[in-house]
This record gives sequence, structure tokens and C-alpha cells, in this order.
Amino acid sequence: MPSSKQCHAFTTDDALGLDDAVALRVRLQRGEVSALELTDAAIARAEQVNATLNAIVLPTYDAARRNAQQSHSGAFAGIPTFIKDNTDMQGLPTRQGSLAVGSHPAKKDSAFTTHFLSTGMNVLGKSNLPEFGFNASTEFKSRPATPNPWHLDYSAGASSGGSAALVAAGVVPIAHANDGGGSIRIPAAACGLIGLKPTRGRFIDGEAAAILPVNIVSEGVVTRSVRDTAEFMHAMEQHYRGKKMSPVGHVTGPESKRMRIGLVLDSITGQATDAATRETVEATARVLEGLGHSVELIKLPIRESFADDFSQYWGMLSYLLSTFGHKLLGADFDKTQTDNLTQGLAQYYRKNMWRTPMMLWGMKRVANDYAEIFRNYDVLLSPVLAHTTPKLGHLSPVQSFESLFERLRNYVSFTPLNNAAGTPALSMPMGRTAEGLPIAVQLSGARGEERRLLALAFELEAAQPFHHLGLYTR
Repeated sequence: MPSSKQCHAFTTDDALGLDDAVALRVRLQRGEVSALELTDAAIARAEQVNATLNAIVLPTYDAARRNAQQSHSGAFAGIPTFIKDNTDMQGLPTRQGSLAVGSHPAKKDSAFTTHFLSTGMNVLGKSNLPEFGFNASTEFKSRPATPNPWHLDYSAGASSGGSAALVAAGVVPIAHANDGGGSIRIPAAACGLIGLKPTRGRFIDGEAAAILPVNIVSEGVVTRSVRDTAEFMHAMEQHYRGKKMSPVGHVTGPESKRMRIGLVLDSITGQATDAATRETVEATARVLEGLGHSVELIKLPIRESFADDFSQYWGMLSYLLSTFGHKLLGADFDKTQTDNLTQGLAQYYRKNMWRTPMMLWGMKRVANDYAEIFRNYDVLLSPVLAHTTPKLGHLSPVQSFESLFERLRNYVSFTPLNNAAGTPALSMPMGRTAEGLPIAVQLSGARGEERRLLALAFELEAAQPFHHLGLYTR
């Protein structure tokens, strides 16, 4: 049984058990379990924990049960999952985590949803996110937050916080996530999961990518095992392959080649990491050296102004949503219902609008500057976040914009670089806080090098296994 501060639904008494998606697929193929039994088990688990986790904003259980009784192809056929509520699925509203957005149903699946469903997964509903995905904690101005299943006083991260909480709590083994500044990696780090942000263009882009000057968003999943993430990448490539990059292929374990790894401990702004985070990253470096890899402490050759450029770019996105929300999100969009963070970001952009040409130049240039690093190193090892997972309230949008903005910049100081550069990065758990919360490290690679990151993650996972909530009691 979980402690009073934990919340999970793991059990060995139902069809899901403690298995990851790959193990469930094997059991399905052997006829040991049916897709309907997996669906029913996931629904029962969701109903057990969602009143506490607030991770599901729209359940579609009846449709999922009907779908489970039909025949499907794909590498994950019959595996239950959730889609993040910023992604269109035909017949369901896409509320973007905001009271400002109406509940009109989507007329069709987004291009990515079609791509995602090609794997055969069975969607049980839509998962929670903070308003428009701008926050690093799934918290709201007027409804309950999504807490961390490991310790309910703490944040589950964001913006894919609902998906991460559901996977960490054992409701499903894999769930959709996307990342425009860390939104796969941050909740994965908070909840002790594997979170891979793919290379820009690896999967079919969202509709907004065509009109944005810099596409910072990548689609993906959060999982409890490296192999589930690797199998997902392989499965998605059966439907669509990113252009101008080598396929990831079927990664099943470590590479024999020993890698040159650059160790990054402080962010480009000089923001120091806290002691527990730093110790976890340094300990991971020692594990890698023990495995025969070369690790060298480096400083990123990136201009400090990048942090301002990225903040202003996010401000521009909020400004566009606030100004053109009626066209982008529906005629019933009501910007007066947006929270302090959304409103503050838009105002921040208005005040600095004159910097837009320089900001866009900086956002585009950083890809070239960052690429230079990978002439000398195969992978970068760094923190995911500057400090360990905060308590709920620390990033609440109820506080003033100025306070929240400063806290976000101090916390989310490592992940945005890979979004602007369009490069892959993977979060994986490698330690714990005194309170039992996971601490993660980030592996970053050159454009198109997801295969290398997965191979190294397989090796780290084998060298230092991470026990999930179903197996771990503090």
C-alpha cells in the first residue's frame, strides 16, 4: 500500500500488474490477457486515483471499451493510454488547460493524433496540463492542481503533468506528452519517468508549426522504461519518418562504442544547481566513467541573452493567443478568463516587442552555436532542472506574474536550449531527494541522434535501475 503522502494504483491483482507496455504487448500476443481486460484494469485504476491526482480532464471510457473489442494493428495495439488536452481528437473538446477556451468538439484528429493512433494504442481520455502549457507545474487559478504521485505535497511538473502522473501512478504504462520548453522532460523528471523530446521534425508537426517563425514543440510520450520509449520511436517510424535525418530504428540496448560526454552543471545564465541535483548529476558522471565513457566538465558556448530571447518568444506565443484567440481557439474564447501567467507573458512581450527581430535572430542562431558542441562530444550530461521538484504553490499562477516568472526562469534553465536548437534530449531518473522524490538527469544529443541517447539510457538503466512506485516504499 502507498504511504499517506503517496498515491498510486499499482497492484499484481489485475491485468496490468507491474508491467511496462512492451511486457503487456507480449502477454497480449500470447493470449494471456485481452485488450478489453487491460482497458478495464486501467479504467479501474484511473477511478481509484484521479480524485486525488486530477490528472484526467475528459474520460472516454465507454469509447475505449468499444475500441478494445475491435481488431487493431500497430506495435502497441490494445495498450491503454491518454492524449494530452492540447491535441485534437475528433469529437472531443481541446481545452488547452484553460477556462478561456470553449468546449466545442474537434472536427477531426490532428495530424499527430493520426500518427499516434497508428501505433494501435487505445485512448482512455485526455490528460491535464496547465493553461496553454506555459507553466512548469500543473496548477491553476481556480481548480485543483495535479500533485506528484510520489509525494502529494509536491508538483508533478508540467506541462505534460497529467500524463506523467498517470504513468507514474500505474494507471497506464505510456501516455502522450509534448515539449515546447521542457514539457516532456520536466514532468518526467518530477515523476521518475523516461521522457524523450525528439528532434524537431522527427514526427508530424502540429498545425501551428507552419505559421511559427521557430517551431519549438516536439511530440512524444512519457514511460516507465527506456525500452517502452525506444519501441514507441520505432513504432512511430513505421507510419512517418522525419525528413533530412537518419531514422532512429529499433534500439534494443547499449552500443559497444564508448562515448565522449560533456558534463554541464550550471545553466547558461549562471544559475547554480542545488546540492541534491548537482550530486545526482556528478554521481551519474561517475557511473558513466565506470562504464568506460569519457566525461569532461564543459561550459556551454551559448550567449546569456538566449534566456531572454526564449522568454520573449514564449511571451510572443501568449500575446498571439490573447490577441487572436477567437480565430485560433474558437469564437467563444474569453481572454478575461486566462490566468496571471498567460496575461503577464503577453504583457511582457508587449513591453519588449521592439526586440522581436533580435529575439528571432537569437532563437535561430542558437541552433548553429549548439551544433558546434557536438563536433567534440557525442552526448551532453546535465541537470533537467536547476533544483529539485518544488512543493505545490511555489509555481502557482495565483501569485503575481513577476514572482512566478522569476521562479520559472530560475527553475527551468536547462531544457529550453534543446527546443530552440531542435535537438533531442532525454530525461531519466538517477537519484532521490530526502523526501523520496525522483531526481533526474538530462542526456542531450545532436540533431537526429535519438538512437545514441536511447542506447546510453539503456546502459544507465541497467547500471542503476530505478524502482517505480509499485516496487518502492520510502
